[in-house]
Amino acid sequence: MATVLDTPVAVRRAAMDLLARREHGRAELSRKLRQRGASPELIDPALDRLAEEGLLDESRYLESFIASRARGGHGPLRIREELAQRGLPRADIERALNACDIDWSAQLREVWRRKFARLPLDAREKAQQGRFLAYRGYSMESISRLLSGRSDD
Repeated sequence: MATVLDTPVAVRRAAMDLLARREHGRAELSRKLRQRGASPELIDPALDRLAEEGLLDESRYLESFIASRARGGHGPLRIREELAQRGLPRADIERALNACDIDWSAQLREVWRRKFARLPLDAREKAQQGRFLAYRGYSMESISRLLSGRSDD
């Protein structure tokens, strides 16, 4: 039987259960609580209190999300877009991406090496490799530099 989220305690408990699994952004957590039947009048105060207590922290969420996606081989463009779709402010996203200590060029080379391991032999292969890397979220400038053999090693 589903839990009814009709009291502040129930909403807080549901929010804490979600936060115990992984970090969430405020907008994402609010959406999930609404989907579970909580009213906005109960959600906002509960999230405010969790933020005051340090249990809900957007910067920690951004850091965790970026690190997780980067480990999965995603580039900054894709990560930026995913975070924007999750309702996070662009300025916060930019600040978090700039603050992370990820070498995007090295990561691009590693993703490319694992998938292809050799420079393209013709235009078709170059286009295929470029599409794959662009989909992963790397800039066309970085991709072009890598695929032409002018990587920043």
